[in-house]
Amino acid sequence: MEFGILGSVQICDTRTGLWIVPAGAKQRALLGALVVKAGQVVPRDRLVDELWGEHPPSNAANALQAHVARLRRLLPAAAPGPGSRRHEALVTRPTGYALRLGGIDTDARRFTRLAAEGRALLTADPTRAAGLLREALALWRGAALEGSGRGAICSAAAALLEEGRLLALEALYDACLRAGLAREITSELNELTLAHPLRERFCELLMTALHRCGRPAEALLAYERAGRTLEHHLGIGPGPALRARMEALLHHQDPGADRAAAVRTAPGTHLTDVPRDTPAPDSDVRLLREEVAWLRRRVEQLAQEQHHLLGRLDRLVLREPSGLS
Repeated sequence: MEFGILGSVQICDTRTGLWIVPAGAKQRALLGALVVKAGQVVPRDRLVDELWGEHPPSNAANALQAHVARLRRLLPAAAPGPGSRRHEALVTRPTGYALRLGGIDTDARRFTRLAAEGRALLTADPTRAAGLLREALALWRGAALEGSGRGAICSAAAALLEEGRLLALEALYDACLRAGLAREITSELNELTLAHPLRERFCELLMTALHRCGRPAEALLAYERAGRTLEHHLGIGPGPALRARMEALLHHQDPGADRAAAVRTAPGTHLTDVPRDTPAPDSDVRLLREEVAWLRRRVEQLAQEQHHLLGRLDRLVLREPSGLS
C-alpha cells in the first residue's frame, strides 16, 4: 500500500496500481488523521472531535467504531510481516486506534525526503538540486488533505505541509538562479508573487531573476508592488531582506550572478542550450546607466515619502488623546 495526502486522501494498492478514495468526508477525515499520526495511538476522543467537532452524535464511540470498520475494509490486504504473520495496518488499542506503516510509504514522506535532498545540494550542485525539488513538488495533486474536513489534526497538518511546499518552491527557484536559469523562471516567479503577495522571498527571487535578465525597471516595479501590498494588508513596509536585495541590485552587488554564469557555462552541467547573456552595445549600456540612475532617484523619493508619512503618523498619534477627551 501507499497513502496519499498531498491532495485528496487516497490509498494506493501498489500491486494493481489502483487508487482508492474514501467515499465520505468522515472516512477521509479519519484516514487523514491516522496517516498524519502514523505510528502513534490516536485517542478516541480526538478522533471524535476530528470527525464531528462540537456536535458529536450521542453514540459517538459506536459511530467511530463503525467508521474504523469501514475503513479497514477499504485497505488492501497487507503483505505478511515477520514470522509469516499478516501485517495489519489499522490496529485497535485500549485508548484508541493507530496506523502502522511498517514498509508502507506516504507521498508526504517522499516529498519531505526529496525536498531535503534538494536543499542539501543547493550550493554544490544546483542543477541536481532543482531536479530533486521539482520531483518533490510533482507529488502534489492539490491542497494537502483536501476534502478531509476542518478537524484540528488535519488542519494543522495541512498548514505545515503547505508551508513545506512553499519552502520547497523557494529552494527550487533559488537553485534555478544558481544554475543560471533566470530567463526560464521569471514568468513562474511572477505568478507566485501574485498568488502569494505577502511572501517576500518570492518577490526577492523575482527581482533577482529580472535583474539578471537585464530588466531592472521591472525589478523595481515588483518591489514597489510588494511594498504597496504589505502596507495595505499588514500596515508594514518590505522587510530587511527585501530592502537589502533592492539596494544590492541598484548598486550592481549581485555576486550570485557570477556564480550562476560559471555554473551555466561549466562543462558537464548540460545547460549549453540555455541562452547566454551577450555583451550589450554601447547605446544599450548608456540607456541602462540612465535607467539605473532613475531607479536610484525613485528609491530616494520613496524613502522621503515614507519618512514624511511616518512623521504625519507620529503627529496624529500625539494628537489622538486630546481628540478623545
